[in-house]
Amino acid sequence: MKMSQKHQKKDKEKKEETTTEQKPKDEKKKKDMDEILDEIDEVLEENAEEFVKNFVQKGGE
Repeated sequence: MKMSQKHQKKDKEKKEETTTEQKPKDEKKKKDMDEILDEIDEVLEENAEEFVKNFVQKGGE
């Protein structure tokens, strides 16, 4: 079933609005995620062996 050009134009406009509104949120999420990953990297650089040992499964777990 084909959509009329009027409906297609409205859908496209809605997508553009959502995309424009979403950008600042996405950028903040990306920045937050980068900060978390940087923190994890720092911990691993200092305590890699200890960090890994905490995730090693012991018998019966």
